[in-house]
Amino acid sequence: MRVLQTIAGFGVKSGGPTTCTYNLIAAINEVSQYYDVEILTPEPKASDDKLVGKGEEWIKHVKNDTFTPLDFSKNINCFFKYNDYEIYHTNGLWKYMNHKTCDVARKRGKPYIITTHGMLYRTALNRSSWKKSILRKIWFDSDIMNATCIHATCEQEMEEIRKFGYQGPIAVIGNPIEVPEYTEAMIESRSYHKDKNKTTIGFLGRIHPIKRIENIIHALNLLRNENVELCIIGSGNASYERTINDLVVQYNLEKNVHFFGFLNGIEKYETLAKLDCLFVPSDMENFGMIVPEALIVGTPVMASLGTPWTKLNKERCGWWCDNSPETIARIITEVVNLSNDKLAQMGYNGRKYTIREFSANEVAKQMAELYRWVKGEVSQPSFVYTI
Repeated sequence: MRVLQTIAGFGVKSGGPTTCTYNLIAAINEVSQYYDVEILTPEPKASDDKLVGKGEEWIKHVKNDTFTPLDFSKNINCFFKYNDYEIYHTNGLWKYMNHKTCDVARKRGKPYIITTHGMLYRTALNRSSWKKSILRKIWFDSDIMNATCIHATCEQEMEEIRKFGYQGPIAVIGNPIEVPEYTEAMIESRSYHKDKNKTTIGFLGRIHPIKRIENIIHALNLLRNENVELCIIGSGNASYERTINDLVVQYNLEKNVHFFGFLNGIEKYETLAKLDCLFVPSDMENFGMIVPEALIVGTPVMASLGTPWTKLNKERCGWWCDNSPETIARIITEVVNLSNDKLAQMGYNGRKYTIREFSANEVAKQMAELYRWVKGEVSQPSFVYTI
């Protein structure tokens, strides 16, 4: 069965949706001989970026001739003109690639799936709302409402999709997480490494106001503990990064806060493994690949109530709580006072939970079953919800 996934950006610096999409397709093509899953994407425009992966044949890339904020492209049109598939599956919304995928599928009478990647959350819709309102009227309301199925990565996202008005089938399948072999050695080597005279916490992700990194800075100011260090890993909004840096200077925390910039691959995992806790204080975060990436190397995570990570508490591998500076300060204090044995146990709990729930092979099996279901070959899977 030939399946085409599409995505507007598939570069190393494109963020979480790129990583999880790559992991998913690689796993499906590995575990199933029944599917031939490819992905269509324009090549990165930035000279310092490149396509993810290892040059796999299933990554179908076209020369980037996109123009206007919607990324119209003649090369994308040309690809669709000369290639056909049994199922179409687009990642994301608001770009020409996403609409074209849905439009081609409908015109050819083929089923299509949309993975919304958190883009139908109310908070996400409110950003540039006037632009999205126009796009909804001309393209995306029709694309969304007529989808064969929408893929949500958690039940919280499914609820937001229902509030948006979509009444069709929703498949709740978590994002896959790559588990590099070298991460096992990382969790074993920490054993636990914590220096009782220093606690290292971190933030990983896109530098953007919605991430609420300033709440961690405010918390450090409340504590005034010179033995707590914060590592900020990521790049993004230059103006917001300057605001964060100015706040660090205002509070005289220059010795406590360190900016690492964008990290990838083994360097990213090595840095995560050196943290005593990763903090995710975002107002809103969908699945958030950064959470399982930290858990896989044994680093506990504090995630805000605006994320779907309720199981951090249940699995005893972190904290799911509000993102106020006062609460963050309380969690930092808990981390400081936790014994090495307790932190080590939380680390093992997190890795075990992540492998059990989100390993790429397990998620790939679910997506493969979804593909068979939309083709009418199997009965409705337990993870597909209908009204």
